[in-house]
Amino acid sequence: MEFEIQMRISRRGFVFGAPLALAGCITDQAPQSAPSDARADASYLSMYTAIDTEPFPVPAVDLKRVKPQFLRREVAYRTEERPGTIVVDPAARYAYLVMENDRALRYGVGVGKQDAFNFRGEATIAAKKKWPGWKPTPHMIAREPERYGPLKDGLPGGDRNPLGPRALYLFRDGQDTFYRLHGTVEPWTIGTMVSSGCIRLLNQDIMDLYRRVPIGTKVVVLPAGSATS
Repeated sequence: MEFEIQMRISRRGFVFGAPLALAGCITDQAPQSAPSDARADASYLSMYTAIDTEPFPVPAVDLKRVKPQFLRREVAYRTEERPGTIVVDPAARYAYLVMENDRALRYGVGVGKQDAFNFRGEATIAAKKKWPGWKPTPHMIAREPERYGPLKDGLPGGDRNPLGPRALYLFRDGQDTFYRLHGTVEPWTIGTMVSSGCIRLLNQDIMDLYRRVPIGTKVVVLPAGSATS
């Protein structure tokens, strides 16, 4: 399915044309614990509880391993984008679902550590998948054949798949950018630069975002150097 994507330059002045076929979703960073300050708020415990109504289990998030600022919350957010737009700010490690009245629902994200792999600009969600499969791109296999060659046929969806329980697929001018918003099997990496390019959210957060946005939703990915509060 093809969607027309508005190709205007936004007021932030970022440029289009970053390589599209380089994005992957794999990490090579070891787990690290976040500071152990209390995260016992009942609303967050409920928000990130285990989910057992899916084809595969979705574990509860260990809130001691995720910095509090990267947990889902509604925030003040001024933007020229219309409500319903997703704005991804890789530098700040946030994704915003724009709402009315200068508000947004903010999600913490993990982003690609290699800027050359990172998509930027405008795109459209052209597909949504539950428990998606994953396979490395040809570029990833060529770059690291020993690592990705054995996975060339891909991995089926499931609780061990790096895309997690949901994925949103970004297209531009009807072409797949190979850039995704998806879940993760490594929740401790939210708020960090770890993957080969895609935007990862906590599993409960990508499931929440998946429910809120339809196919055709506009996504704006800001340059890595344009952090906002």
